[in-house]
Amino acid sequence: MASTLYRGTRSDAERRARDWAEIQERMLVPLYGCVYDRLEVGADTRLLGLGCGSGLALLLAAGRGAAVTGYDTDEQRLALARERLLPAPAWGTPARHRGRARLTAGVPHRLTGGFDVVTAFDPATPAADLLPSLCAVAAGAGPDTAVVLAGWGPPERCATSRVLRVAARLGEPRGAAAPEVRLSGRDDLEDLARAAGLRPDGSGRVSCPFGYPDPASAVRGLLSTGLFDAAVEATDRQQVDKEIAEALHPYRRPDGTVRMENVFRYVIARVPGA
Repeated sequence: MASTLYRGTRSDAERRARDWAEIQERMLVPLYGCVYDRLEVGADTRLLGLGCGSGLALLLAAGRGAAVTGYDTDEQRLALARERLLPAPAWGTPARHRGRARLTAGVPHRLTGGFDVVTAFDPATPAADLLPSLCAVAAGAGPDTAVVLAGWGPPERCATSRVLRVAARLGEPRGAAAPEVRLSGRDDLEDLARAAGLRPDGSGRVSCPFGYPDPASAVRGLLSTGLFDAAVEATDRQQVDKEIAEALHPYRRPDGTVRMENVFRYVIARVPGA
């Protein structure tokens, strides 16, 4: 549970992207690893990440030798992904890995290259936002391409779901709906896959505890997900910070750290044959 690394001055959007990259994104590393192991991601894999964020999942796949492509609509997160995956070349650096990563702002409306694995790991992405990209994958990817969708497990096995209730409750004064995320319905992921024209072909569950060095880091990490945006608009940032901190109290440990046990679920779907 490392402390924040960046010490410069940055805008609110940049700050939130940094908080995502330095605090929150790594919470799903067990999910990434489990999926990559199951699909045997390696040197012969061409992987596409939908909603790739600041690129950690792509970086781990690239570390296994995969050629990776990422899309994201958040320009600030994508800038950090470029820093990770497309660093400026240094003198004397071998060029053997050049061209193994591609990053694009937006969403894929049409696939221009073949992929073996497509991932949609971010559980905060609303199903309605993800569906067009999945339809593009179903229409353009080769038969039997693996498509991985991830979401929260059952609420009773996700401590963070209790904290997310703060977002729903504080968003109510202006009639804002609770965050529309791919949460915990038994068949939500399968239904989303079928709606895109994909064929569900297996699933699994992974323990992904959320651990933070202190409550302040926990608040910043959770805010970086975007799930509390409606609550901030309906009230104010100070009120949201306060209520998240109070909701985190049961998960504080004697040494000041915060740990919430969570289970995430994933579904592997396939692009049907012609």
